[in-house]
Amino acid sequence: MAPGDDPAAERTEFGDSIDHDRPLTHSPNDSGFDYFFGIPASLDMQPYCFVENRETVGVPSVEKDHYAPQQRKGLMVPGWRDDLVDVSHAERACGFIEDSHRAGRPFFLYLTPGVPHRPCVPPQFMAGASRAGLRGDCVALYDWVVGQVLDTLARLGIADDTLLLVTSDNGARATDFYGNTWGHRTCGPWRGQKADIWEGGHREPLLARWPGVVPAGSVCEETVCLVDLMATCAEIVGHDLGADEAPDSVSLLPALRGEQLREPLREATVHHSIDGTFALRQGEWKMIRGLGSHGFSDPRTIEPEPGGPEGQLYNLADDPQETTNLWQEEPAVVARLSKLLDTWITEGRSVER
Repeated sequence: MAPGDDPAAERTEFGDSIDHDRPLTHSPNDSGFDYFFGIPASLDMQPYCFVENRETVGVPSVEKDHYAPQQRKGLMVPGWRDDLVDVSHAERACGFIEDSHRAGRPFFLYLTPGVPHRPCVPPQFMAGASRAGLRGDCVALYDWVVGQVLDTLARLGIADDTLLLVTSDNGARATDFYGNTWGHRTCGPWRGQKADIWEGGHREPLLARWPGVVPAGSVCEETVCLVDLMATCAEIVGHDLGADEAPDSVSLLPALRGEQLREPLREATVHHSIDGTFALRQGEWKMIRGLGSHGFSDPRTIEPEPGGPEGQLYNLADDPQETTNLWQEEPAVVARLSKLLDTWITEGRSVER
C-alpha cells in the first residue's frame, strides 16, 4: 500500500489522529442527556459530520470539497453540505418533540443552531431573506429554526404547556466576514462586541414564553446568566440540587413568574473576555480587571500609566455605554467588588446551598 493510500496518514495530514470509526468517549450522553444529535464543534471546525449519541453519522474519510471563508481544512463525510446543517438540526429537534409527545413523556430540548456563527452558509430558501448579506440571512435562518419549534408545539397542542427560552451565549460580531455592517448595530447601543469584556460582549436578551406562568408582554430588569438555567430547571421539576451541584446557578423562576423581588436574584455576575480577563457586575456597578477590551475591539489591552487607573469601573445605571471610567473616583466600590471576586475565585463557587 502506498503512503497516500493509508487513511491514517491522510488524517494526520490535517493534524487529526482521531479514529472516527470508534465511539466518542466524551459526549453529551456522558453529561446527563438521553439523546444527542449535532456537529462536533462549530461549523468552521473539522471533522465535518453529524454525531448521533456517541458515533459519527458516516465516517469522515475525504477532504472537504469546498471551504467557506474561515473554515479550517479537514475531513468530511462524503456528501456533506454546510448549508443544510441547521435544517437537519430543526428536523431532528421537531422529531424529538413529536416522539416525546406521542410517548406521553415530558421533555427537555436543548437546541443550539450552528448559525449565525462563522461560516455563514445559508440554505437556498433563505438566500436574501435579510437583505443584510450572508450573515444576516443566517440570523434569519435562526429565526426560522425557532419558528419550526414553535409551529411543532402549536400543531401538537402543547405550546401553552411548554416553557420556551430563546437567548444567546454572547454578543455579536460588529461586522460580517467582509467588514460590512449593512447599517445594522449588531450589539445595539452597547460598547464592544463578542469576546470583549465590555457590555457588547455579554449583554443579550433572554426571551421567555410560558403562558399562564410568564406574564405576557412583561419585562424584567434582573441581571441573569446562562448558568442559571440549571437551577431554574431543577426548581421547575422539583429536583433539589446538592451542595456541590451547579455551584454558580440561581433559579430564575421567581423572575419568570413576574414576582416582586425584594432583592436581586444574583448577588453579582462574573464575566470574562476571550483572553480570560475578569469582570464583576453587581447592581449598577461593573468592575473590570484591566484596561482595554481584552477581546476583538481596539484597544485590546492598555498598559496602566503611573498614577492612573489599573482597571475599569462603570456605573451602568448612569453610563450603560461604559464611557466614563470611575476606577479612581470610587476606590471603595473597587475594593468591595475586588474582594468578592477574589473570594469566589478562591472558593470556586458563588452560590451556597
